[in-house]
Amino acid sequence: MTSTPSHFGPELRRLRQEAGLSLADFAMALNYDKGHLSKVERGGRTASPDLARRCDAFLGAKGELERLAVRSEPAPDTTDAPAPSRWHVGRRAVLAAGTGSLVDLGLKLGSQPLSAAAPLLLSFRAQFDQLRQLGQCTAPKLLLPLLETQTRTVAGLAADSPSATRTPVLLLASRFAEFTGWMAQEAGDSGAALGWTGEAAELARAGGDPYLGSYALVRRALVTFYDGDAASTVALARRAQRDDIPPRIRGLAAQQEAQGHALVGDERDCLRSLDRARELLNSDDARSGAGPVIGTSHVSDPAAMATGWCLHDLGRPKAAAEVLDRECRRLPAHALRTRARYGFRRSLAHAASGEVEHACTIAGELLGVMPAVPSATVNSDVRRLARELHRFRSSRAVRDLQPALARVLAPQD
Repeated sequence: MTSTPSHFGPELRRLRQEAGLSLADFAMALNYDKGHLSKVERGGRTASPDLARRCDAFLGAKGELERLAVRSEPAPDTTDAPAPSRWHVGRRAVLAAGTGSLVDLGLKLGSQPLSAAAPLLLSFRAQFDQLRQLGQCTAPKLLLPLLETQTRTVAGLAADSPSATRTPVLLLASRFAEFTGWMAQEAGDSGAALGWTGEAAELARAGGDPYLGSYALVRRALVTFYDGDAASTVALARRAQRDDIPPRIRGLAAQQEAQGHALVGDERDCLRSLDRARELLNSDDARSGAGPVIGTSHVSDPAAMATGWCLHDLGRPKAAAEVLDRECRRLPAHALRTRARYGFRRSLAHAASGEVEHACTIAGELLGVMPAVPSATVNSDVRRLARELHRFRSSRAVRDLQPALARVLAPQD
């Protein structure tokens, strides 16, 4: 990922000089090497997106330096990409297949009276809650086969179930499918993640819930966000913010839109979206929904956590670190995956602020749990942290951390 030196460097020098800053003062403020910044200004070195973002924020360039940073990503290596899931269970398949796959399990719901069906539904709901807890401390590739099977099983139950129980069974199946999609994304399979999210929307519509399809747009926006596609992230998130959509889904969509704006340094629209997310997610209607929680159930204030995340992408690492320090302390101890997700972003913010030893301390604690909860999405921040710390490679703390960083980032079989 590079910028165009012939345009970026001279503009950076012009803005720095207009601000009355010497190169030494500017380097100290950004926690960057003076020689490196000098080469960037002269066109001898390219600026990373993180550096461009930080310069833009510090000099108040309103996105101009961001726009000059021309991003280019190498084509993804698909030689070892996971095979697409074989267990899609869309509405038409559910209605046509019946429960043949369940006969051996003795779970043909239609042959049971309603009084016998209800405990079975409660049992599957309890299993769903348990699987979500397992997702916080288990490798996604280990959990995916079980999730896929359970999704098929619950969806299949709906085919012959009495009308009184069919709707809640389909809705529970849709939640299984949505969580399966999230675990597929954590395993690094974006295609399967989008496929399962689509299945979740189909099952929800079959169960009479038209809104999970809107949440599917938020999940798709998350996939494009991690792919670095800010325009698609914003567009998808905006489609999920119609007035007729439940407040929690709209709030999560506004939060995702904010993250898309932050990717391109649009601070004004980012902060507006965060304000909208905060208002919607804190509303009584958003807090009173029945059934399993849509979105994270371990972050007590999603809008506040997203604010810390966005501030770093906006080139304001000190402010990001303050927010993330506060919000990460509120995460439950057992939520290892969530703690890793936001903890590495917290470490990255401290490193970008020049607090290298503190950043290494935070990362060192998290790297110890990563083998238990490997995550393709978290690894994106681990890679950014490794690049950030490389600037401080003479530090003893950085040198001590390097082996653990390398182990986490090494290709997995």
